[in-house]
Amino acid sequence: MTPESGKKRLDWILSPEPALDLDGPGAGLVVGVLALQGDFREHRLMLERLGARTREVRKAADLAGLDGLVIPGGESTTIHKLMGAYDLAGPIKDFAAAGGAVFGTCAGLITVARDTVEGAPPTLGLMDIVARRNAFGRQVRSFEADLEVEGLGPAPIRAVFIRAPWVESAGHCVEVLATCEGRIVAAREGDVLVTAFHPELTDDTRLHELFIHMIRRRQAAAGALEGATAACDAGEPGRAAAAAGHR
Repeated sequence: MTPESGKKRLDWILSPEPALDLDGPGAGLVVGVLALQGDFREHRLMLERLGARTREVRKAADLAGLDGLVIPGGESTTIHKLMGAYDLAGPIKDFAAAGGAVFGTCAGLITVARDTVEGAPPTLGLMDIVARRNAFGRQVRSFEADLEVEGLGPAPIRAVFIRAPWVESAGHCVEVLATCEGRIVAAREGDVLVTAFHPELTDDTRLHELFIHMIRRRQAAAGALEGATAACDAGEPGRAAAAAGHR
């Protein structure tokens, strides 16, 4: 962690609850942040800057009613052990299976992966990737880099890598969003987004905005499906039937 990001974190720890921007792109959403260990407070600050209400998730009941869930950086083995202690792994899998969007950063990337190169700790299997832990080196090799991230415009993202993993391999449905030193460090598959770095430790909100956009897109798709189902239940002809009537 750089002195600048360390000072920002200290300022946040000593500050009151984050101020909610009622006009931000996340207005009306409720996003949970897994708060067992790691830098969950910084994610809350950024999400509330974007207008989303946040909730710290420490037990299964905290997942109820959430539109999305962030799994923050920290120590992946510790996060796994605490998820087991609080019986959270199964409910998080159920949340994702029901369409809840998930954003994993650093240790969160490892947590949502299908597997790790090392075979431990056990992962949630929410994304078809294999993660390599501490891939860029230990704490003393932490660094920052400017990265081009697909879909976020021409300006680079300032990425903070702290004992960072990388994506060793990815399934064919995984969309690679950014690489560093030839390694995948940001990716998306369906409603799951991951970064190997810490976007919450800078002032750039674009990755959190992307996550909010993913939630909105999922909600819009679900709403369209519900509308089509309601129309069928009401006896309105489907497209196939209507087309047949015009032959």
